[in-house]
Amino acid sequence: MPTKQDIALIAHLMRRAGFSEPRADLVARADKGYEAVVEELLHPEDQPPIDEELMYRILPGYEGALGPPISQADWMFRMVNTQRPLEEKIALFWHQMFATSNSKVDNPPEIGRQIAMFREYGLGKYGELLVELAKSPAMIFWLDNHGNHDGSINENWGRELLELFSLGVGNYTEDDIKSAARAFTGWTIAPKIPRNPLGRFFWNFEYKPEDHDDEEKTFLGHTGNLNGEDIMGIIVDQPASPRFLARHLYRFFVADEPDVSSWSSTPPNDPAAIEILVDAYNESHGDIRAILRVLFNSDFFKTSQFARVKSPAELIVGTVRMAGNYEGFRPGFNNLALECAWQGQELLNPPSVEGWHTGAAWIDAGALMRRVNFAAGVLGDISHPGVRAIVDRVQLQPNNSAQTMVAVCLDSIGPLQVSDTTLKELLSHALKGGELAWNTPEEISSSEDRVSKLLALIAASKDYQFA
Repeated sequence: MPTKQDIALIAHLMRRAGFSEPRADLVARADKGYEAVVEELLHPEDQPPIDEELMYRILPGYEGALGPPISQADWMFRMVNTQRPLEEKIALFWHQMFATSNSKVDNPPEIGRQIAMFREYGLGKYGELLVELAKSPAMIFWLDNHGNHDGSINENWGRELLELFSLGVGNYTEDDIKSAARAFTGWTIAPKIPRNPLGRFFWNFEYKPEDHDDEEKTFLGHTGNLNGEDIMGIIVDQPASPRFLARHLYRFFVADEPDVSSWSSTPPNDPAAIEILVDAYNESHGDIRAILRVLFNSDFFKTSQFARVKSPAELIVGTVRMAGNYEGFRPGFNNLALECAWQGQELLNPPSVEGWHTGAAWIDAGALMRRVNFAAGVLGDISHPGVRAIVDRVQLQPNNSAQTMVAVCLDSIGPLQVSDTTLKELLSHALKGGELAWNTPEEISSSEDRVSKLLALIAASKDYQFA
């Protein structure tokens, strides 16, 4: 039987490598042992995927949807219902790091295909992922590489590749940007079938050798007739590359860090942790699965509980996964997608190539009210099966005291660690009603109402905002 500490550690892992889970699922995972669960998460291919054929038969509007909220709903459905949580979480990580926005691309299905590429390549070799990213039609359009020609280069893709996607400021020169742009000439979007009268067709990558600059180039000290694959091979072997990626992984999976724009002058919060991740990168030659194995099994990860503000996607998906009110095929995922946007994270449409500002930026005055109202509304509704399970667990306790009710509810939503101030407020509220009673229909109704209100208060607490 797993201990409370075992369950708490698994809960921490699932908040970071997934999107939270009901307590019963956490107990089942804890029975397997922590390291075994890490391995299971790192091999999503061993778990059944979303049945897309069935999904699009039941929710036909999702397939190729051109309305952004419906395309976002497709991803929301997957995050809520996946049996491969890390596959969706790593896609969210790369979407943040390689931010590509529908505000310019104006083609949600293409950005959806990029997300699918992140699922396929996101736990593989970093260099291979970068090559696939360069071939993504959404990225090509987003950063103008379709306008990058032999003799008339466009530096946008080359600049962002080095500044925001791989090395970081200070680790390249303007000449390196120009050489990278020259190396990616000819990487473009194939001619497209007009969207009318048959609707919109997918874009496809095309390499045009006649538009590629075949002259000698010098990039980061390497000289030759370099092409796009050569550029990516050089990048992943630069000392700055594993360090830049390590800081991104630490910020997303471990603890909040300063914005990327300040990294050239601001050291990491935990330099020793970054060195461990850099070593894992070098030893595995940039294998993301191997790096994450080291990260999830490290002491610095295990001791980082509640050190990150949940992103809107994490808050929303984690809350409904615990409540169980969006299991399976049902309407309403577009509402979850809209809620995510209203809280400040419009999926498939980050605000700029820098991605979203994270950490404390998620909980400004306007967004915090939406976050609190959403979480409290979901976890305070005993019609949801996951909430009903918590109420039943409280009822089964041999002790009907208010203190027990608070302890069981906190344990069931997490287990959630709260500050002394929060705990005092929760106990003060619970003690006003005295002991729970479950003997008559009236007592049962009253006790259920008290539990539901306590769960809403917990969901509304500042402590619930952290992962």
